Amino acid sequence: MKSELISTAIPNHCCVLIGVINKLQDSGLANEYLEELAFLAETYGLKTIKTFTQKLEKPDKATFIGKGKLSEINQFVKDHAIDVVVFDDELSPSQQRNLEKELGKKVLDRTTLILEIFEQRAQTAHAKTQVQLAQYQYMLPRLTGMWTHLERQRGGTGTRGGAGEKEIETDRRIVRDKIALLKDRLKDIDKQMATQRKNRGELIRVALVGYTNVGKSTIMNLLSKSDVFAENKLFATLDTTVRKVTIENVFFLLSDTVGFIRKLPTELVESFKSTLDEVREADILVHVVDISHKNFEEHLNVVKQTLQDIGASDKPVILVFNKMDAFSYIKKDDDDLTPLVKENISLDEIKNTWMKNLNNRCLFISAQKKVNIDEFKKTLYDFVKELHIKRYPYHNLLY
Repeated sequence: MKSELISTAIPNHCCVLIGVINKLQDSGLANEYLEELAFLAETYGLKTIKTFTQKLEKPDKATFIGKGKLSEINQFVKDHAIDVVVFDDELSPSQQRNLEKELGKKVLDRTTLILEIFEQRAQTAHAKTQVQLAQYQYMLPRLTGMWTHLERQRGGTGTRGGAGEKEIETDRRIVRDKIALLKDRLKDIDKQMATQRKNRGELIRVALVGYTNVGKSTIMNLLSKSDVFAENKLFATLDTTVRKVTIENVFFLLSDTVGFIRKLPTELVESFKSTLDEVREADILVHVVDISHKNFEEHLNVVKQTLQDIGASDKPVILVFNKMDAFSYIKKDDDDLTPLVKENISLDEIKNTWMKNLNNRCLFISAQKKVNIDEFKKTLYDFVKELHIKRYPYHNLLY
């Protein structure tokens, strides 16, 4: 059941974005992060009208940003009929309440926006349950007395408190009950998923991992000749898709998993346990990186850190730099003074860059343009064959 608590129901509205500049985040980095936040907003259906930044030693306890900047934003919001204000950092419950009271508009932080996108993108009952659990867990400490509609959702016996019970405590109990119910439901799903994984037999399992929107689903479609949904938006894939792939005479299972992102909400990591188990239990990880993105180095490190956080950093990895057809870099001319943008880089040129040293199995491809796919397939073939022979040395496979 979809709760009023869960959805803000605000797509197709105008928004402004707010970021901060501090010791760990200079103006350049803050603007890059706001570009990603704008992509998140676009994915959700919001139109970004303007971005604001402020230099802060530390966030204001009451409103996160200073009074002067808040006044400036308030005036802009009123003058331009803005519907939503989005912060790139996580707000405390009191900060969010104070900001909404001051601005008179819906205020979202980065975590809430990601959760809303996940709710929007969830298609199966499994994904919807995972997203609902994450949302309730995030919302629990943010409940205020305004959630009076929750009282109408209670059922069964023993749910009504005494006359003196505070409404907020009643609401919290209802949400905790919802969380417990969803966790029980996910436990059953986890058991089913674990059984499915065990029933896949002795095939080597390969998982595609990477930052969101790097082309994992396109690679899945290319290798498996399937039709997994893929588009140029964040989190196009929430449910793990598993396909049997054949390269020459070698068979393996390939899974396309949910994309990672900077500041991925911990609630999502917890609730998507069964989905992330596909990564934890894989024999080989194919780490896909969008080499055309100006922040691809940070994206690469975010994925590495996330893999470490979920206990999958010890897996053998094939590092695949995708979208090489769109890659460009700054190269100085002969006098070493004027920087030039180098485009249309050949495969041999890109193979001689510093990136080749990041992994002993490092590849450069374009899944969409089908560039260097044969080398990619050959690398996968050799790796899967090697693992299978080690694991099942007595199998009579015709390699």
